[in-house]
Amino acid sequence: MLPDALKETIRQLWPQAVALSDDLHAHPELGHEEFHASQTMVDLLRKAGYQVEYPYLDYPTGFRGVLKTGEGPSVALLVEYDALPVVGHACGHNVHGSMSILAAMALAQHKELFQGTLYVVGTPAEETAGAKVGMAAQGAFDGMDLAIMIHSWSGGSSIPDQDVLSLGSYDIRFLGRSAHAAGAPWAGHNALTAARKFLDLLDACRESFTSDIRVSSIITSGGRATNVIPDQADVRMEYRTDSQRKLKELDETVHACAQGAAMALKCQVEFQPTFDSFMDMVRVPALEEYSAQLMSELGRTIAPVTPPMGSSDVGNVSYHCPAIQPLLTIGETFYALHTPEFREETIKEPAHQAIADGAKLLGSLVLRALTDEEFRDAAQKSYLAQKEKKLNP
Repeated sequence: MLPDALKETIRQLWPQAVALSDDLHAHPELGHEEFHASQTMVDLLRKAGYQVEYPYLDYPTGFRGVLKTGEGPSVALLVEYDALPVVGHACGHNVHGSMSILAAMALAQHKELFQGTLYVVGTPAEETAGAKVGMAAQGAFDGMDLAIMIHSWSGGSSIPDQDVLSLGSYDIRFLGRSAHAAGAPWAGHNALTAARKFLDLLDACRESFTSDIRVSSIITSGGRATNVIPDQADVRMEYRTDSQRKLKELDETVHACAQGAAMALKCQVEFQPTFDSFMDMVRVPALEEYSAQLMSELGRTIAPVTPPMGSSDVGNVSYHCPAIQPLLTIGETFYALHTPEFREETIKEPAHQAIADGAKLLGSLVLRALTDEEFRDAAQKSYLAQKEKKLNP
């Protein structure tokens, strides 16, 4: 667990982190528009002694703080801060982003405790395109000994790690031929019907889907007048599964259904990825065991890691270095993420207390990764074995 001096520093800095969380709640910003949130966090990190790149890479609201205390291992604390349309901070990024910042500020006051490099990486737009996807692809996490963040949760138990599904997404356009819907419908090729039949074909495939597969779609356009055969229809879709191999297979199914529907209705079909794919999570048992131990020491009730249900761009990070994303509860009553009820939990006293506990958990994991070679080696060995299983099942 943490040295007493670091615990005391977290206690002293905690009001600043609570104020940060509540400020973000009051000023929700969508992905890639988080200028207030990112600037506020950058100011706190610079004041704490970090050298900060802002903007970072090609992300105007991304940042990377660097605290180097000599040659040695490297760890990344990940920070999220974007909100959702309409419901604002209903995923708790204001809370768990503030946990990372509090841990970072406290560790900066105790550089004597470790040797190596601590990175604090601000990662915009987790709710949309996921900046961690591009950051990972550009090598931001290559060679790291650990990348870590906590995600807010609710209910009676916290969870040592979060498993996630891989995620692909397309905007699919069907192109047909317009005609008068009453006077000469035979002269048209109905793009809306092609789009509908595409969705019917996908539904017909569901009986052979494994339990981890999720497919969701909406029709975003389908004609402009009821008396005109639509010559264009657009579908936005997402599809998820628990491995990169199965995501590729599911992608082939999506293409086959769309092309089959287009062929049957004498239409053309075009595919445009809406964002780069999110990857599933390479879980690291050695890290999860220590995460559970730390939660127990904090007096938290612990539940086993649940089967993957959603997606997170932390999955992409996990294919480049050992990574973990514990779920820390911010209230005893369970509310689903992305709901107004969960949003309001983030400004209550239990959530404020969770910011301090989260900073302690993060600080403990960071310190051990930076100071315990045996732990690092065990985590690396565990990570490589799990990654190999993912890549070569």
